[in-house]
Amino acid sequence: MNPVEADFQRVMALDDAAHEEIDKWIKDNGAFAKKGAGLSDAVLSLKIEQRLEPVKQAYEDFLQRNPTHARGQLAFGSFLNDLGEETEARKRWEKAIELDPTNPAGFNNLANSYGQSGPVAKAFELYAKAMELNPKQSIYYHNLGAVIVLHRKEAAEHYRISEQQVLRHALELYRLAEKFDPANFQLATDIAQVYYALQPPDHPAAIAAWTRALALARDDLEREGTHLHLARVMVAAGKLTEARVHLGAVTNASLAAIKNRLAGELADKALPVPTKEEPRRSVLPGAPK
Repeated sequence: MNPVEADFQRVMALDDAAHEEIDKWIKDNGAFAKKGAGLSDAVLSLKIEQRLEPVKQAYEDFLQRNPTHARGQLAFGSFLNDLGEETEARKRWEKAIELDPTNPAGFNNLANSYGQSGPVAKAFELYAKAMELNPKQSIYYHNLGAVIVLHRKEAAEHYRISEQQVLRHALELYRLAEKFDPANFQLATDIAQVYYALQPPDHPAAIAAWTRALALARDDLEREGTHLHLARVMVAAGKLTEARVHLGAVTNASLAAIKNRLAGELADKALPVPTKEEPRRSVLPGAPK
């Protein structure tokens, strides 16, 4: 390993060690907070800032010695972005692209930034370049699809198609992402979420998408959250028995409010069609609508 690469790896190791330690602080502080002994957000933030300061200095020193190191610029941009220094992060990523226009990661990182704070049209262009450079990287298709769904009006203007066509384009991108990362739960849920906005509704496809997401769930909370989505789609499709089964699978207290609202909708759907003499009433008075 040449001396410059060895120096870069040293800085990266400092970065990794700092973030590993910070992640432990955050986890431990959350546990302490439940017992009334955690640090305040302000104190914890200051502690984190102080821990990251020598890492930031290490990046700056390295790039002062090696200003044309593209991966160094790229990594420092990500570090700065995590600190909330988005403007400086963009400058580093732009420099990384200038130094190495064949590395798709710089284009993807810049696209993520523009997708969050605009201009969004720039994000569409940058993601396209990242996909061109590495057409087998799932995250590039996934990221572009997510930005398109989030900013569908701007996407419709950019691509000169309707908002419904934009959503279907996002689905196509998600399917490409899924081809290269078939076990990704978040991707599966993003695919399923699109069906809430599609018109006319495609209940069978939505049920299939959420069923696939359920199979990929990694823990009980993800499974129960997906059961709630399946219950919601089943209610919309008129499959009330199936909806009850999915609601019955939800026991986590943090999901109780959503479960109760869906239970109210399910009960309301199960009522006979009201007559003029007998107005329709909810079986669960006060259930959220």
